[in-house]
Amino acid sequence: MTTRIERRFAELRRDGRAGLVTFLVSGDPDIPTFERLLEGLPAAGADLVEVGMPFSDPMADGPVIQAANARALGAGITLARTLEIVRRFRDHDRTTPLVLMGYYNPIWAYGRLRFLDDAVDAGVDGLIVVDLPPEEDEELCLPALERGLDFIRLATPTTDDARLPKVLQNVRGFLYYVSLTGITGVKDAVAEAVAPRLARIRRHTALPIAVGFGVKTPEQAAAIARIADAVVVGSTLVAEVAAHLDEDGRPRRGLVAAVHAKVAALARAVREARP
Repeated sequence: MTTRIERRFAELRRDGRAGLVTFLVSGDPDIPTFERLLEGLPAAGADLVEVGMPFSDPMADGPVIQAANARALGAGITLARTLEIVRRFRDHDRTTPLVLMGYYNPIWAYGRLRFLDDAVDAGVDGLIVVDLPPEEDEELCLPALERGLDFIRLATPTTDDARLPKVLQNVRGFLYYVSLTGITGVKDAVAEAVAPRLARIRRHTALPIAVGFGVKTPEQAAAIARIADAVVVGSTLVAEVAAHLDEDGRPRRGLVAAVHAKVAALARAVREARP
């Protein structure tokens, strides 16, 4: 039985194009506004959706996403409320793959097996847990796979051929290639540097490869879309949310439309990237 993520990548292959993966932090800038943002992403052009699970110490993220985590936590978001939001999203969208991305601490506090069961029930398709290495697969990865959740892992420019088979162990859905060393949102991805690294990874796996970190503009997204199976865009969308907040952190009119317009521009670039 194929998963929603596998079906979406099969559709993209048939269409001869890369996909657009969008990332926003759950509950940012507040829960009602985030729900409107999430609901409109597929219509704006997102092929897959990543939802960040807010955490007080997002160590792999830059200041833009760190601030979004703080806003969301201040607005009262929790992991349980994030799952409720996913459940409501599934009431009207049964096809768009949705991946939860974040850190293990909130999952551990929630109860790892309870979390997995509730995530499946809510309609989550996959997990990215950035601080759980493959040596800890029995903790979350294997129980997730047993429940039908895809488990997606990160590979980086420092993942060499000796380490790569271990990273790919038990991965399902797609591989997330981090195009840059360092934290999110502070450097730009360069397709010319990424291409040979993807070629090397493809010698080890037939999994789709999504490339993220450092993709900010439609031009950059198009360049990555020519060499990858999907393009992940996060920090620039989170920054768009922040740009439409007033001095008290409340959303200004037009926030949702502005974020969706940015997604639409990125989606057009990705869709038109290949002849």
